[in-house]
Amino acid sequence: MNRFTTVVVAALLPAIACSRSATVGSPSPSPAMSMATNTRTIGTVGAPIGLQLWSLRSMSKEPAAMFKLTRAMGVTHVETAGLYGATPEQFAAALRAADLRATSMHWGYDDFKKRPDSVIAAAKALGAKYVGLAWYPHSGAFTAADAQKAIADFNEFGRAMKAGGLQFFYHNHGYEPVQAADGTLLDVIIKGTDPDLVKFEEDVLWTYLPGVDPAALLRKYPGRFKLMHIKDMKPGVARGSLSGGLPDSLQAVIGQGQVNWPDVMKAAKASGVEYYYLEDETPDPVNNIPPSINYLGQIKF
Repeated sequence: MNRFTTVVVAALLPAIACSRSATVGSPSPSPAMSMATNTRTIGTVGAPIGLQLWSLRSMSKEPAAMFKLTRAMGVTHVETAGLYGATPEQFAAALRAADLRATSMHWGYDDFKKRPDSVIAAAKALGAKYVGLAWYPHSGAFTAADAQKAIADFNEFGRAMKAGGLQFFYHNHGYEPVQAADGTLLDVIIKGTDPDLVKFEEDVLWTYLPGVDPAALLRKYPGRFKLMHIKDMKPGVARGSLSGGLPDSLQAVIGQGQVNWPDVMKAAKASGVEYYYLEDETPDPVNNIPPSINYLGQIKF
């Protein structure tokens, strides 16, 4: 943890010591302060605000402090992006110690393909219902052939996860909206996968950046998108990129960017999104997450 982050944690959590000896495997036995009533929700949607833990990756060497800071911000549940060298059991125990729970996890392609039992075991240890893939392996531009391979893989992964009592999902990443005969290759993937086996997580930024309307996409496929990443880009940044990436410096605090969030949230609620995760990839997530949460709490439609 750098000096800046330590100062912020100390300011937000005066009763919590940010010790260099803290590890995922040895959390404090209980939260240092009662936060049972500290739950932030999304305006009219009414759903609790979750956090994709990648947002606080700079604190990965201090996971106990990361989790307590997350809970202090009013977040009640998280989506994982790696376990920082801990076992799933140790990671789950550290989350419980901070009064958090994992509702979703991102996992690697190779494990889904070659070791699905290990994915199921990890999800059950974490208590996560949703297990998903955030990037589909491909070389260069995403092609129609890549889309067809993804369809076959996703149906296979979905079948294996369903047998284990879980739900597989794919997180779109901005390279998929290549024009196809009927819509885009993202449409091809959604239409080609079994609705029962494969759900989706809409990353709003990676939907918006290539030029797709995130609210319209949700309305087009009711019931298919069960998760959401809340993320935006600064005013003036051009759309149309299929790179699947954007510099951190061009990403925005929610409510200060380009996305029409009331419209997106209205569509998300109507289409059946279950879990919403703020994912902050700005250069200063510790200071930028709270105003994003405050904005989300005020959304009305």
